[in-house]
Amino acid sequence: MAASYWINTVSLEHVQLAVEGGFTQAHHGKDTGLRKLKRGDGLVFYSPRTAMRSGSPLRQFTAIGTIASDEPTQVTVRPDFKPWRLDMEFEQGTHPAPAGALLEQLSFITDVKQWGVPFRQGLFEVSAEDFATIRAAMTA
Repeated sequence: MAASYWINTVSLEHVQLAVEGGFTQAHHGKDTGLRKLKRGDGLVFYSPRTAMRSGSPLRQFTAIGTIASDEPTQVTVRPDFKPWRLDMEFEQGTHPAPAGALLEQLSFITDVKQWGVPFRQGLFEVSAEDFATIRAAMTA
């Protein structure tokens, strides 16, 4: 089965935790979106801000990798927060890439004046070509 490609919209501080821990989670820890992903799928993180609520605007692609597990697993972060996660293998040697520089090249951006709208979905699928464009910007 061919790989699929995804973008996950996550603040930079949460991306850093994910890279450190080798995982992704989505939609505030729910498993529903993660169940669409499979081992071998490509995933890039887009960070609109440095922190979830109080952060400064960032608007960058901040990490990229491959899904490394078959099913989401639930972890306990706190007694009242038990998010679902998928294991990830993150690419080394990448750097953040400003989204604004890629707008004209990405097929899921249909209106450059409202380009942030697709990212509000949180986790969403993109074409292999869009993923390759972002990856190239992050490895250049």
